[in-house]
Amino acid sequence: MRIAVLSPVSWRTPPRHYGPWESVVSLLTEELVRLGLDVTLFASGDSLTSGKLVSVCPLPYSEDSRVDPKVAECLHISEVFERAAEFDLIHNHFDFLPLTYSGLVDTPVVTTIHGFSSPSIMPVYKKYNARCHYVAISAADRSPDLDYLATIHHGIDIAQFPFSGAEGQYLLFFGRIHPDKGVHEAIRVAKRAGIKLVIAGIVQDQHYFQTQVEPYLDDTTVEYLGSVGPDRRGELLGRAIALLHLINFNEPFGLSLVESMACGTPVIAFGRGAIPEIIRHGETGFIVADIDEAAEAVMEIPAITRSACRNDVEQRFSHTRMAQDYITAYRKILEAETTDEH
Repeated sequence: MRIAVLSPVSWRTPPRHYGPWESVVSLLTEELVRLGLDVTLFASGDSLTSGKLVSVCPLPYSEDSRVDPKVAECLHISEVFERAAEFDLIHNHFDFLPLTYSGLVDTPVVTTIHGFSSPSIMPVYKKYNARCHYVAISAADRSPDLDYLATIHHGIDIAQFPFSGAEGQYLLFFGRIHPDKGVHEAIRVAKRAGIKLVIAGIVQDQHYFQTQVEPYLDDTTVEYLGSVGPDRRGELLGRAIALLHLINFNEPFGLSLVESMACGTPVIAFGRGAIPEIIRHGETGFIVADIDEAAEAVMEIPAITRSACRNDVEQRFSHTRMAQDYITAYRKILEAETTDEH
């Protein structure tokens, strides 16, 4: 089976620090190669893979301001489709734009929809609904206007997240600094609980950071570490009492929740989007409705067994399970193609 995997070129694959889509692509690609598939990864030129790497963009545009994002995207996407005949299947992880090439090639295209950034992009997905094969990353993120091949939850390499049975030393926010992600809400909860909050992540909204986060930073009750990469991520997550994920939007999935639980750290989150598919309420964390409930849940964290968090991730959210689910989807597509040909 010859698979072309199209990764974004915003960040390196795998990412040095931030880059959730690129992280999923890397884990999937490496496991597919390990399982014996012939995989070609289309990604930035500095990407790392045990498969074949094809790149027309030497550096990712979010890491090098000299790279024009639109030019990089056009060259990158066109490269895989101009070589489509070399592959049995193209696996698109680059959102909706590659769909517009799908009608120009005979090679089947499967697209993992990593969330809908805006309702305005839906006409593209609708236009190619009958042509392409869509995979949802959660049941909550499925659109009633589209047909889906499968729902496949993301997985992580659990070996990269060492388990910690310790009680924890602080509350943690781990993610983008943006109003959607609930950083200010995490600060409010931590102050009510009287427990230090550690914040880690890239700043995506500078005004929000300056007005809703920065005024509270004192390195004693609220500390900001900046972006934390894979080398420090496991230790940071494992030493936390709980991860606060008090989001203000419908989360398509939530990798940080899975990573936290893999380290043994429970999660307290608003139950929006896919959150109820990830957290087992009362077993691996708490799903709450507001700030008051979140503050109360902090006091209930000792009732959560940290090993239960780890065990749940091992059973449901491994990258090996994710890869097997995708192989099943690939086979379903190729078997249908063979049947149609006959």
